[in-house]
Amino acid sequence: MRLHGLVLMSVPGMVYCQPGTGYRLVEDWPAPARTAAGTPSAWNLIQAPGVAVDSRAHVLVLHRGAHPILEFDSGGKFLRSWGDGMFSEGKVMAVAPGDRAPGASGYSAVYGPAGCTSCGAHSIRVDDGGNIWVVDAPGHIIYKMNPQGKILLQLGHKGVPGMSRENFNLPTDVAFAPNGDIYVSDGYGNPRVVKYSSSGKYLLEWGRLGSGPGEFQLPHNVAVDAKGRVYVTDRDNRRVEVFDANGEFLTQWSDIGGVSALRMTKDQRIWTGGILRDLDGKVVATLPEEAGGAGGAHGIAVTDSGDVYVGRLSGVVQKFVKK
Repeated sequence: MRLHGLVLMSVPGMVYCQPGTGYRLVEDWPAPARTAAGTPSAWNLIQAPGVAVDSRAHVLVLHRGAHPILEFDSGGKFLRSWGDGMFSEGKVMAVAPGDRAPGASGYSAVYGPAGCTSCGAHSIRVDDGGNIWVVDAPGHIIYKMNPQGKILLQLGHKGVPGMSRENFNLPTDVAFAPNGDIYVSDGYGNPRVVKYSSSGKYLLEWGRLGSGPGEFQLPHNVAVDAKGRVYVTDRDNRRVEVFDANGEFLTQWSDIGGVSALRMTKDQRIWTGGILRDLDGKVVATLPEEAGGAGGAHGIAVTDSGDVYVGRLSGVVQKFVKK
């Protein structure tokens, strides 16, 4: 899909950290939509906060509009869509510092006419069993679905915020340990990570509001490596914090920017937005023009072969391949 600005982002000033580790943008991905008259058209994705890849290398795009879950094959051919009515219409908004209660979060949600269709859509993941997980931030709920879209499990209670074992307040992401345990970053309203068993049983949680080790201003994303270590983007503190499986603080990567996307690769490297790092935080590679102009990476997915898909709040979905 050729969009104004997309080509400009990909041609001049490509940034590569090491020879042979660069990526190039695949233009005209996905294939254009078709109008009722049969003519090609850009996709109207509104905002694209999430993207995931399943075992068939099909790409699931989460966007904030009608038909919020779109499925494409790796070549960009549209396959199907679903999810109308699943997500809340709340819109997460920042609270001005002078309007915040002492010790309160810097975020809240607007519902009703000031919201938007499917605006609760925040993150999409696929676990090792092929199940699809989606996070509805203003809905305070996370759904687990089978590949056909049938809901198998839900964490949280839709429309009921809280900070208990069964309630979230504007959750942001979900990730899975090698043994199937589930981690939820919670989120815009709560400064914590919550851990559940694979069946959804509450196990433990950690975090509090702040900027010190083990504290969060905004736990926006979560990922788990093969050894069970947990990586959390603390976006407003512009860092990634690393924990063991029980929430004990191990280390942090400071001053790396306000990262909004996190993804572990098969070979145990981690994408922090458009920057690939090893598990010590060292930069390995960078996507071309990583900042992305009108909206940085909010969702990122990686195939086993290393293809990278990026979803941006500017309504753009991009595919990158190794150069």
